[in-house]
Amino acid sequence: MVSQRIVHGLYAVTPDISDTNELLRRVRLALQGGARVLQYRNKSADAVLKLQQAQALRTLSQAFNTTFIVNDDAQLAAQVGADGVHLGGEDGSVAAARALLGSSKIIGVSCYNRLSLAHEAVRQNADYVAFGAFFSSSVKPEAVKADVALLQAAHRELEVPIVAIGGITQQNAATLIDAGASAVAVITALWNAPDIEASAHGFSKLF
Repeated sequence: MVSQRIVHGLYAVTPDISDTNELLRRVRLALQGGARVLQYRNKSADAVLKLQQAQALRTLSQAFNTTFIVNDDAQLAAQVGADGVHLGGEDGSVAAARALLGSSKIIGVSCYNRLSLAHEAVRQNADYVAFGAFFSSSVKPEAVKADVALLQAAHRELEVPIVAIGGITQQNAATLIDAGASAVAVITALWNAPDIEASAHGFSKLF
């Protein structure tokens, strides 16, 4: 089972950017600011661009000793030697990802607002679980809503790191951390900040 240390702190989820150099520039700033986990997520890229970007981000994350996770795609995670994969509800089973990636890689699972999904993910040997959205999210405005009580219950009942996501800012993140979140996954409040490095540093200091 993966240690608390590996999925902890600011969990930066990449924005959809087709310009790989610009993506790398922004991600470097976030890593310099202290992001401890980086997830590659690009819903608009084709397979060729995804491979190119994932390979480049893998190299950059290694330079900063940052945990690198690929969203949705265990095959791509294996291809670029990522530290793991994050699975949503439609992305296949933990067992299939584990068979592809091996026992040493990290598998995270989206559990939305359902503690029962988290218990099942842990039973299948997932390494961390994610809940959300905790606040209104411009990235996923239709996302189901999770509450702090769910986070508190998960913290009591589960022995894996817990990631909170959805509309998280420096102003509201502390509430989630206090309730038991091991990491906060951030998109908009990080990448749309006037100073990405300073924003990352601000989130990191909350831990």
